[in-house]
Amino acid sequence: MTDLKTLEDEIKQLIVKSLRLENVKPQNIKTQDPLFVKGLGLDSIDALELSVALARKYGILLDGKTRDYQKHFSSVRNLAQFVAKNRKTKGS
Repeated sequence: MTDLKTLEDEIKQLIVKSLRLENVKPQNIKTQDPLFVKGLGLDSIDALELSVALARKYGILLDGKTRDYQKHFSSVRNLAQFVAKNRKTKGS
């Protein structure tokens, strides 16, 4: 498993856990599907909660002031690439 694949899997687990998505299994989230509206169907409150979870786990700040914010939040793949580039800690 590549580092990016491992990170994508971690982020899928983080999404399910931090957003308390009881009817979603991490392995059923497709890495390139949209996270908002279509796809997983997240909303702006979910984005805020996910931002906090990413900050806690990886030490990154991803908010409305972040350049290309919407692009980074568009899929698990994009989130993983952003985290890989910007994380301050490895997380657990």
